[in-house]
Amino acid sequence: MTLPTLQETASARRYVVLVICCASLLISVMDISIVNMALPAIRDDLGASTAGLQWTVDAYTLVLASFLLLAGSTADRYGRKRMFRLGLTVFGLGSLLCSLAPSIEALIAARAVQAVGGTLLNPVAMAIVVTVFPERAERARAIGIFGATAGLSLVLGPILGGALVDGLGWRSIFWVNLPIVVLAVVFTSLYVPESRAALGRRFDPIGQLLVVVLLGSVVSAIIEDNGWRTPLIVAAAVAAVLLIAYERRRAEPLLELRLFRSVPFSSAVVIAMFAYTGFGAFLFVTTLYLQSVRHLSALDAGLCLLPVGLLICVLSPLTGRVVGARGPRLPLVVAGTALTLGALASLTIQASTPLPNVLAVFLFFGVFLGTINPPIANSAVSGMPGSMAGLAGSLASVGRQTGTSLGVAIAGSIVGATATTDPRRFVRAEHIVWWPTLAMGLVVLALALVSTSRRARLTVQEL
Repeated sequence: MTLPTLQETASARRYVVLVICCASLLISVMDISIVNMALPAIRDDLGASTAGLQWTVDAYTLVLASFLLLAGSTADRYGRKRMFRLGLTVFGLGSLLCSLAPSIEALIAARAVQAVGGTLLNPVAMAIVVTVFPERAERARAIGIFGATAGLSLVLGPILGGALVDGLGWRSIFWVNLPIVVLAVVFTSLYVPESRAALGRRFDPIGQLLVVVLLGSVVSAIIEDNGWRTPLIVAAAVAAVLLIAYERRRAEPLLELRLFRSVPFSSAVVIAMFAYTGFGAFLFVTTLYLQSVRHLSALDAGLCLLPVGLLICVLSPLTGRVVGARGPRLPLVVAGTALTLGALASLTIQASTPLPNVLAVFLFFGVFLGTINPPIANSAVSGMPGSMAGLAGSLASVGRQTGTSLGVAIAGSIVGATATTDPRRFVRAEHIVWWPTLAMGLVVLALALVSTSRRARLTVQEL
């Protein structure tokens, strides 16, 4: 019997760490989409309005977006393993509180607690993966698997959520997190190595406050449908100006503006935001369409998204290998094209459209999700200084979570209460959602070409 070499043992340990990080990413990202499948049940049980349903989703994604920068820099300073384990614990506590919520207001608050833990999972897990896979090609493959997990979890959520809602009720969608959290905490203690940046960044309370005001004001204004000239929008504009001015003068800012000198990096953040705005809108209106217009059960509605999940399973690992071998241009072009075509095809869906035709349209979104995450993740961290791996990963995640929040807010403000009144009105309102989604696909496609040019790649060297 031949004993494994030290190199083989080290390689196996790295992939154990990757599995742990993927498991944490699975539950933190899945809780964005799994809740969407339970929205009709939550509405009926807790008497929630459409705005309440939007906040049930956005309380989670908005807190994630607001505090991901702090999470990444804190992990870089105080230790990624330590913060990762803390994030798992808080996420588990938040999940338990969600399952016990007696009202929609309590559920929204518990979702915010859950998201506080989630902020310490996604970007910190990415930084851990980058740290334990130092070799470029192997790192690209690992990031591909990590990105595939992010995309898969968004679609696995509705399928698992549908089964749980139909079988055990909507509260059970939060129970499923608890055993995964316990196992992840144990295996993190055993296998994940501690790592931190050589020079940790100081806490930036003013910058953090301005980020919260900026993102919270924009999303609140859209959800509450107060228009674009409300005090909330004015507050967002003022916060944006102050944030840029203040962060430029800080020696160790929360928002490291010089990273945006890299065209590939800044494009990755913008692409993530636009892409996930489109996906957030898709997931929100599709869930309501399948259950409220087509009158499918939660499980059947979740199974309608199974082809999307299968495409993500197949395409994401392949995309990771393509990114490692040839760069991110081709996957980004495919993703932008698929999102554009998916939005265009969605304009043909009516209340009586045959279900196979509807599922065929969903395939465009599967191709989009299966090819978008690996190039975003790779572009965000490639060429970045090692001391900023956590921060760079956080900024890409901020783009994704901000986009998801905006997508839900925009879609919900357009469809309003039509899902509970008139299916035909809902379909007409849903069609309005697809026009900005189509525009977002075109933006992704354009940035895919701009950000991968030779001139753009040279800007990475200026950091």
